[in-house]
Amino acid sequence: MSGSVEPSMAPAQPEPRRRMSRAAFPATVLLAGLLLGGCGSIFGSDKAELVNNDPPNVIYGQAEKMVDEGDFEKAARQYEQVDINHPYSQEARRSIVMAAYAYYKAGKYDEAVSAADRYLTLHPGTQESDLAQNIIAMSYYERVLDPKRDQTFARRSLAAYDKLLQRYPNSRYAAEAANRARILRDLIAASEMQVGRYYLHRDNYLAAINRFRTVVSEYQTTAQVEEALMRLTEAYMALGIVNEAQTAAAVLGHNFPDSKWYKHAYGLLGKRGLEPQEHEGSWITQTWKGNGQA
Repeated sequence: MSGSVEPSMAPAQPEPRRRMSRAAFPATVLLAGLLLGGCGSIFGSDKAELVNNDPPNVIYGQAEKMVDEGDFEKAARQYEQVDINHPYSQEARRSIVMAAYAYYKAGKYDEAVSAADRYLTLHPGTQESDLAQNIIAMSYYERVLDPKRDQTFARRSLAAYDKLLQRYPNSRYAAEAANRARILRDLIAASEMQVGRYYLHRDNYLAAINRFRTVVSEYQTTAQVEEALMRLTEAYMALGIVNEAQTAAAVLGHNFPDSKWYKHAYGLLGKRGLEPQEHEGSWITQTWKGNGQA
């Protein structure tokens, strides 16, 4: 059979076309429109073919080729076709996380997070789980801004990296995750200090204290904690809360005796004839001990 049609296989002559009633025609058009509209709302008008009858390994291979060629967004949609058309295939599970990776490489970070989250929901604890978690963290990390800007993405990225380190401590991504977590903590702490100084310079001492307290409570391992303790000394002295001011200076001096910030705190107390002294009832003492600090 080369494409020609044998006489015996020719189609029968069609029956005379029946005229569609005027009442039925609009309903048919409306139904078709609803079906097409429904498909668009579910899959989006820019999606690839909804039905792909190619074997899953073929679709997956096509997506891999697109990745190799740097066409990441198209590759991501192609990976999704494996899961859409062959959800129970061997390739379906990995195609979800690879779609997340391709979206990340394409700069489509929200889509990358969504796909990686879906993978972790459907396949927790599987071989690629640490990769999915890393993609989430990286997708937020790529949108981290400087300390003067809102730190929403920094906090989300830090939370994702902390989760990776907690759940997958032996992952090949753990070393980079730990390094980036340190960077993010320092960045967030610097942002808190920036806002705290803003309030302090405008004599809004309670608002300033709340910011410095966050640094001391949550970011003790960052370089910002020394200044935070000194600024707490300054703010509490301005409010006349001497016990907390003395405690902040004492903790600062005990842990960072050579710090320039301790010299400033010591000088502030000295102007009032006071010295650093740690008070057991202070939240600073309790927080510092509670975090295992000396």
